[in-house]
Amino acid sequence: MTAAGTLPLIVATPLLGAALLVAVGRRLPRVAAEALGCAFAAGTAALALSVLLRTPPATGHGTGGTGGAPGPPAVEWLGGWHPHGGAGVGIVLVGDRVGVGLAVLASLLVVAVLAYSWRYFDERPHRPAGTFPALVLIFQAGMCGFVLTGDLFNAFVFFELMGVVAYALTGYRVEEARAVQGALTFGIVNSLGGYATLLGIALLYGRTGELGLAQIGARLDARAGAGPGSGDALTRTGSALADEAAQRPGLLVLTAFVLVLTGLLIKAAAVPFHFWLPDAHAVAPTPVCMLLSGVMVELGVYGTARVYWTVFAGPGGIPAEDAHRALLALGALTAVTGAVMCWQQRHLKRLLAFSTVAHTGLFLVGIAVLTPQGVAGTAVYVLGHAGVKAALFACTGILLDRFSSVDEHALHGRGRELPLIGVLYGLGGLALAGLPLFATGLGKALTEEAAGVGPTVLFVAVSAVTGGAVLRAAARVFLGLGERSGSTPPYDASPQGNPPAGHPSAGNRPGRNSPDGNRRAADFPDGTSGAHEEPETRGPLNRIPDTMLAVPIALLAAVPVVGLVPELHAAIGRAADAFTDHAGYAAAVLGTRTTPVIPAPTPAPHWTVSGIALGLLSAALATALARWSLRPGARTDPARWTAPLRRLHSGHIGDYVACALAGITVTALVLLPALR
Repeated sequence: MTAAGTLPLIVATPLLGAALLVAVGRRLPRVAAEALGCAFAAGTAALALSVLLRTPPATGHGTGGTGGAPGPPAVEWLGGWHPHGGAGVGIVLVGDRVGVGLAVLASLLVVAVLAYSWRYFDERPHRPAGTFPALVLIFQAGMCGFVLTGDLFNAFVFFELMGVVAYALTGYRVEEARAVQGALTFGIVNSLGGYATLLGIALLYGRTGELGLAQIGARLDARAGAGPGSGDALTRTGSALADEAAQRPGLLVLTAFVLVLTGLLIKAAAVPFHFWLPDAHAVAPTPVCMLLSGVMVELGVYGTARVYWTVFAGPGGIPAEDAHRALLALGALTAVTGAVMCWQQRHLKRLLAFSTVAHTGLFLVGIAVLTPQGVAGTAVYVLGHAGVKAALFACTGILLDRFSSVDEHALHGRGRELPLIGVLYGLGGLALAGLPLFATGLGKALTEEAAGVGPTVLFVAVSAVTGGAVLRAAARVFLGLGERSGSTPPYDASPQGNPPAGHPSAGNRPGRNSPDGNRRAADFPDGTSGAHEEPETRGPLNRIPDTMLAVPIALLAAVPVVGLVPELHAAIGRAADAFTDHAGYAAAVLGTRTTPVIPAPTPAPHWTVSGIALGLLSAALATALARWSLRPGARTDPARWTAPLRRLHSGHIGDYVACALAGITVTALVLLPALR
C-alpha cells in the first residue's frame, strides 16, 4: 500500500476500535477493553509512522545541511474524486511531514495515556469497561483527521469532534458537579470558537466557491492576479477581478481570517481566549489533562499556522507584516499572562495549565516570525513540550492518588517518600525552563535565534518563571523546603473571598465518597488550592502501579532524545521548508503543472553557543526564582498587583465569553492596517 493510500487508515483505525469497544465493551473485562484500546491506538501510531518514513526524500542539492528541497507530500483523494480543471468535490488528505509527524505524536501520546490509566476509573458507579478507551480513540481519530485533512470544512468537523469528546472526557465524572461545570465552561467557550470558525469558512466559500485549503488559497491568489499554482486551472474573469485585486485583502477576507483565527486560538488557549483551560484541567481526570496540554492545545497552534500558509500567505491573503504583528502581539500577551498566573498557583494542575498557556504564547511568537526557521524551532519546541507536560501531569496524578491532594502547601514535605517522582518533577521543571540537551531547550534556542533580540528576552523570562514555578513546587513537596503555610486565600479566585458560585472549584460539590453526595462550601476554605481532592483511583494508592511510573519516565526520557538526534533535526528542517511553501502545497494538492521553484533549503536545526548559553541562563534564573520564593519569611499569598488579572479568571462563563468577544475585536483592530 502506498503512503497516500495509508492516510485514510490513520483516521479510520481508531474509529473502528472505538466502534468495536462500544459494541462489545459492556461484555468485556476491563483488562481486555483497555488492551484492545491500546492495540488500536498503537496500530494507528504504526500506520502514521510508516507514512512518515515513506514520505518522499528531499530533492535538489541543498547546501545548508538539510539535503535539499523537500519532496512533495502524499496526497489521497478519497474515492478517487480528483479535481478537474481546478475544481472538485472530493475530500483530500495531505500527508506532509509536519501533519503526519503530529499524527505520530498524538497517537504515541494516546498510547501513553491509555497505559497510564490502566488503574483508573474503577470507582462507583461502574461504567462499561470500554467507555473511556473508546472516547480516547475517537479523540485520537479527531486529532489525526485534523492534521491530515486538506479541506477547511473537514478540519472544522474534525476539530469539533475533538472538542465534543474533550467535553465528555473533562466531565467524565458526571456525578461531580464541578466536573460538569468545568466541562460546560469548556463546551460553551469552545462552541463560541466553533461558530466563529464556521462563519469564517462561510465567508471564504462565498468569496471563492471552494472549501479546500489549496483551492481557497489559489482562488484568492488568482483574484489578486498572481495565482501560484493556479496555472491554466484557475482563470481570471476580466477587469472586474483586477479591480477587486487592487483592494486586497478586502474587508471580507480580513473578516474571514479573524473569525477562523479566533476558533483556532480558542482551542490553542491563547489569551484572551484561554479561560476554559485552567478550569478544565482542575476538574478533568489526569489522563485527560495529559492529552489536553500535551497535544490538543498544540494542534490549535498548528491549525493557525496551517491555515495561514495554505490560504492567506499568498498575494490574495493577509500581508506578512500584518499577520506578523497580530500573531506576535497575541503571542507576547499570552506568554506574559500565562507566566504571571502560573507563578500565583498552588493548585498543581492549574499551575501546569497556566504554564501551557505561557508556552502557547511562545509557540505563537515562533510562528509569527513567518519563516521556516521559526516553524522548525516551534516544531521542536512542541515535541519537547508535549513530552514534558504530559510527564508532569502524570506525576501530579500520582501525588493526587497517593495523598488525595494537589495543593503545593498541603503536600509540604509529604513527597519525600516518592523520591523518583521528585526527580522527575525537578527534571520537568528544568526542561520547561529550557535547559540545554532537552528538546524544549533546543526549540527555545532555535525560536529565539529566528525571532531576534526582543522576543529572546521574552523567551528567557517566561521560561524562567514557568520552570521556576514547577521547581518551587517540587522543592516544597518533595524536599520540604520553605515554610509551612496554613489556610490562605484562594490564589486565582475572586480576590475578595471564596470563588463565585458556579466556579468549578467552588463548594457545594458532590463527592464520590461522601455519604450524602454533597459538601458544604465551608469544607473548602482554600478555594482553588487543590486541597481536599479525592484520588482518581479506587482509593489512595499505597503502592504506585508500574504503568503509572513507567509512563512519565518514558516521556521524559524521550525529550532529550529529540534534542540530540541530528537526523531528526534535519528532517524537521525539511518539513519546515515544505510547510511554509504556499505555492508548493497548492501545486501538490491540485496537481497543477507549474515551473518548479525549489527554495533554498534552510539550515537544519542545531545547537549554537548562544542558544546553549541562553538555555543555561533561563534554567539558572528558574532555579534562583524557586530558591528565592522558598526563603524564610517569603510570602505565600498572591501579589496584590495581580488582583485585576486574577479577577478576570472569575469562573463565570459570561465573563469568559465577554473576554473572547473583546479578543475578537482587538484582533480585528490589530489587523485593520492590512486594508491599506
